[in-house]
Parts: sequence; C-alpha cells; structure tokens
Amino acid sequence: MRRPGRSDPARAEPRAVPGWHRRLRGVSYRLRYRPRLRGVPARGGPAPLPVPARGVRAMPGSRCPLPALPVLRWLPRYSRAWLPLDVLAGLAVGLTAVPQALAYAELAGLPLQYGLYSSFMGCFVYCLLGTAKDVTLGPTAIMSLLVSSYASHQPACAVLLAFLSGCIQLAMGLLRLGFLLDFISCPVIKGFTSAASITISFNQVKNILGLQGIPRQFFLQLYETLRRIGETRAGDAVLGLSCLAALAGLRAMRSRLPQAVPTAPLAVRISHLIVWICATARNALVVLSAGLVAYSFQVMGCQPFRLTGSIPQGLPPFRPPRFSLAVPNGTVPFPSVLQDMGVGLAVVPLMGLLESVAIAKAFASQNGYRIDPSQELLALGVANVLGSFVSSYPITGSFGRTAVNAQSGVCTPAGGLVTGALVLLSLAYLTSLFYYIPKAALAAVIISAVVPMFDAGIFRTLWRVKRLDLVPLCVTFLLCFWEVQYGILAGLLVSGLLLLHSIARPPIKVSEGAVLLVQPGASLHFPAVEHLRASVCSRALAASPARSVLLDCSHVSSVDYTALLGLAELQQELRGHGLSLAFCGLQEPVLQALLSADLEGFQHFPSREEAERCRELGGSRAEPLPSTAESTGLIQ
Repeated sequence: MRRPGRSDPARAEPRAVPGWHRRLRGVSYRLRYRPRLRGVPARGGPAPLPVPARGVRAMPGSRCPLPALPVLRWLPRYSRAWLPLDVLAGLAVGLTAVPQALAYAELAGLPLQYGLYSSFMGCFVYCLLGTAKDVTLGPTAIMSLLVSSYASHQPACAVLLAFLSGCIQLAMGLLRLGFLLDFISCPVIKGFTSAASITISFNQVKNILGLQGIPRQFFLQLYETLRRIGETRAGDAVLGLSCLAALAGLRAMRSRLPQAVPTAPLAVRISHLIVWICATARNALVVLSAGLVAYSFQVMGCQPFRLTGSIPQGLPPFRPPRFSLAVPNGTVPFPSVLQDMGVGLAVVPLMGLLESVAIAKAFASQNGYRIDPSQELLALGVANVLGSFVSSYPITGSFGRTAVNAQSGVCTPAGGLVTGALVLLSLAYLTSLFYYIPKAALAAVIISAVVPMFDAGIFRTLWRVKRLDLVPLCVTFLLCFWEVQYGILAGLLVSGLLLLHSIARPPIKVSEGAVLLVQPGASLHFPAVEHLRASVCSRALAASPARSVLLDCSHVSSVDYTALLGLAELQQELRGHGLSLAFCGLQEPVLQALLSADLEGFQHFPSREEAERCRELGGSRAEPLPSTAESTGLIQ
C-alpha cells in the first residue's frame, strides 16, 4: 500500500483514514480536520449510538473546489450513521419550535397560525443553501418585536415586510454587502438586545396576570399594568408563574445534566435519555401540561384561564404577497404601505442578517467548522422571499433553537427537514388541540426564551475595558424603550461619531531632541490634517530654540489628497520660520503618494536611526526616488 501523495484523492477529499495513516500525517492531520469522536455527543446529550469506524465528523473542510449549492458539499458523503442524530435533533428542535411559534405570533400581534406559517420554509431552504450545520431559521423574539412595531398588527403587511426584507437581504448577498454589518458595533447590539429582553418580558406580564386592554407602548404599558394590578386573574397568575418555575427548573436541569457514559447499564442510559428529552423539549412539555390542565377545567364546566382559541387547520396557500392592503374604506396602495413601514425596511433586514450571521459564526467557531457569510445572506434572503409565499413574517436564525440543535448532536443541515415536517404535521392535524393552550403558558415560554438575552455583565465589562463604549450602549438601551428604531439609529449615530472622532483625532506622539520627532498613531485622512498641522507647528515653534521636524510615518498606511495638501502647507509654514520637515519610515503607498504630489524640498529617510545620524536635518536631503522598484529597497 503506497502512502498517498499531494495529488492523491485521499488528501483532496476529507474522509476517514486508518490509524497508521493518521500517525504518519501527525500534527498536520489534527490541525486540518480536528475530528470529533463519533458517537460522543455534546455535553449532556443522549447516550452515544453505534457508529461505523469509517464515519467522519460532519461537514469537514475540503481543498477541492466547493460546489455552488452548499447541499452538494455534504449530501454525496452523507453517512447512514448521521441519520439517527439528525432525526433526533430535528425532533428536539421541532418540539421547541411549535410552542415558540405560537408564542412569537402573539408577540408580533398576529394570529397564532402565522407563527407556524413562518416556521417551516426556513428549515427547508437552509438545508439546501445554508453553510452551518447547527443553524435553524424561523421566527424569533427580536423579529417578532420588530414586526409588531412596523407591520401595524396586519398579517398582510407582515407578509409583505418578509418579502421586501428577503429581497434586500438577497441583494446584499449578491452584491457582497455583508461588510455593512460590521458598522453595527457590539455595544449597540448589546444595548438593543438587553432592552428588547426587558420590553418583551414586560409585554407578556399582562398575559401572566390575565389582564386585557393593555397598550403596547412600554411606558404606557408599565403605567397601566401597575394601575390595574388589582384586576389580576388568580388562575392565570398561578398557572403562568408555575410554568415559569417549571421552565427555569428544566433549564437548570439541562445545564447540569452530566454526560452520558456509554458503559453505564441500560436502565441508567434510558433514564438519562428520558431526562434529557424532557429538559430539551421543555417548552413543548410545559405547554402540553398547561393545555391538559385547561382541558380538565373545561370538562368540569369552569375555565379559570384565558385560552388561545381556535386556530385555522390546514397548510397555508402558496401565493405571492399582496402589495396593496385592503381596509374597510378602500385599498392602501403600495407606496403608502412602504411609507408606513418607513425605517423598518432597513432595520428588519439588517437586524435579521446580523442575528443570523452572528449565530452561525458563533456555533461554527464552537464546533470547529467554517461558514460562508455571503452564502448565509443568500440563504436568509431566499428563505424570507419564499416564506412570504406561504404567509410567513420575517424570520432569522434562532439562538435558542440553534443551541438545542447543536446539543442534540446534529451532523448536517438535514435535521431541518425533520423540524419543518413536524411543523407541517402540526398545521395539518394538531391545530384543533391548540385551542386549549392557556395564554399564560405561552407568555411563560416567551419570557423564558428572552430573559437570557439581557446581559448585565456588559456594563461592568465596558466600564473596565473602555468607558467611552458605554455611551452608545446606554443611548441604544434607553431609547429602545421609547421606540426600537430610535434606539438603534441613535446608537449607530453615536458609534459613528466616536469612530469619526478617532479618525479625526489620531494619537500623536511627540518627542523632543535635536529635532522634534512626531509619530502619528494611525493613517492620515482629511479630518486629521488640521489637528496634526496645528500640533506640530505649536510644538516646533514653542521650543527654545525652534526645532526642525521629523515625521515618523511607520504607523501611517494611507494618506488622501487633502492630507497631502496639509503636509505641503505644514512644510511651507516651517520653512517660513527657517525650519525643515523630513519624513522617515514611509510605507510604500504613502511614499508613492508623496512622490506623486511633488512636494518642494521633499526629504525622506529609510528609518528613524538614519535620520538621527544626520547632524543638520536641513542639509541632509535624500533625493526623491524615481520609481517603485527603487524605493522598495529603502523602505524598511
């Protein structure tokens, strides 16, 4: 048997290799593939299933040219050993997705069936176009909150918003505009998600207490809830608080569940699997238990709970979204609908992209594989566009369901097919059973899902790391209680101003000696030129005696035309006082820009040390280099 060479298919196509082959490859094999032991689940997962020795870790990288359709990268190599894990993960996610879909539709101010309509198309599309094996697409608390703000609680408007958001996301993916998301800083994101956690949680307090007629604006909601606290329905309050306690207990049990031991007795492994399933599918378990309690009271002839009510049975029709809205007095044309959506046409697609890509990157890093951000934008855009044809409102990646998917040991995006099929089965056959689900139980599901989004530690961390970042964080956090769009836009504006300030006022280190050594800490662009010129002139002329200036540009990687004009003015001003200006440590692009500007009396040195060896700065001029080839040797 020959050892495979560089052109051997064994090196080009990732697959399992015998133990002796791994030892020959040594470290390089481990660094490239880093295979996880098959059959060993995530912490707290079910007992491992028997896996053939030839199985490999799901979705590894490859040196071969990747197919355009992501599903073709893993489907030809799909192993039968992956199927049980994908089915188990799909069922676990589905049992979480169905009750959450009902709850999130309530949060969005839409009929509950629209939550289910929004929960299956993303699963099917992402299986074909997604590049992360763990991510699941569907309605989320953040998207539901935004839809509630911009869709005016009208289903047709929410569906149209999904179509328009998908078109924008699809265009951004095709034009490779994902870099725009980099301008949304972490403090803005944390401020928004923390405020959304409080807003969404308090929005469900009325359902926990059984109150009706509470406005949706946060401050009015807070006032009315406190004013009418005496109207609390005891049944709803007891059931809602019990569901919250049960969900918190099952979550804690899930996080503390020890890893299954393959050599443990069968009874121990079965009991471990039962506990794991109950803790993972806690949302479905709690909602089902609450529904049984409500049904029992209904049979006895009394009903202390506010129920969900009837939900239309059957699958949604496949049709394009309506671009004009029917109202009692006529029809609202498409331009008026766009005007009503306003800034939501930018906020909804951007927040959807940000949430989905951030989740994909986080789980890819955690589980040791890579994603294609541009492909993720395309997948999300296609999912929203096609979803709007089945009456879906905007969807994005769900952190909670993605975590369930990863912890269940999913191997490929095929697990989404099982989740989508489970949602379709619920729509086709189980909607009549949803009648008895108490609203207090759905409110408890939402609160349990969004409370972990509040990050109290970020305030302390930013105070310790960089206190200036607290400004966009606090601005976003506080204004989001007024209106979500105002909070996000204000946070982006403050972050942009701080970024521009750092560009306009770069750090400048000045050292006095035989000459005045000036070292800018960043590139020179037009907002910073006047600040640099004023600082250099004041220090050079204030010294006794006045000193010539050596500008160390080792940290300057680029300059613009305005900066060159400013440097020319600085040189003329110093020359008017009998002083000179020289440069050292110029990088190639900066040197070429200065040579092209044809500054009169331009002097430059390869390094600061060579410049310091010159006794008289004005008398030691280096001739400008005529070409790039010649200048390259002088730049250190």
